[in-house]
Amino acid sequence: MPKIDPKLKQYSRSLRKDMTKEERHLWYDFLKSYPVTIKRQKVFDKYIVDFYCPSAKIVIELDGNQHYEAEGHSADLVRDKYLSDLGIKILRYSNYDINNNFIVVCEDIDNNIKARTN
Repeated sequence: MPKIDPKLKQYSRSLRKDMTKEERHLWYDFLKSYPVTIKRQKVFDKYIVDFYCPSAKIVIELDGNQHYEAEGHSADLVRDKYLSDLGIKILRYSNYDINNNFIVVCEDIDNNIKARTN
């Protein structure tokens, strides 16, 4: 496994402290107490993912507006390909979904994790 860039590791720590409103909601109201380990702001090579479930090899990404612009979308495609090549499944949810369909998002995450750990 490649050594993690210390600057990127430090940046991931700062992201854990300064989560978005939607990340805090998902973390404190669902993922933190989930019975399977979930990590926040996990570093993979040159990328940082919002949440990662190691036992299921699932990344959970919350997408704000920047992810729907051409540059953000292109960057996401490159990163998703890198993660997919590692055997990691990526689940993406919009901030709108977190704010308006929270239970549905939680059920989808739960179903995906269970499907990959059973």
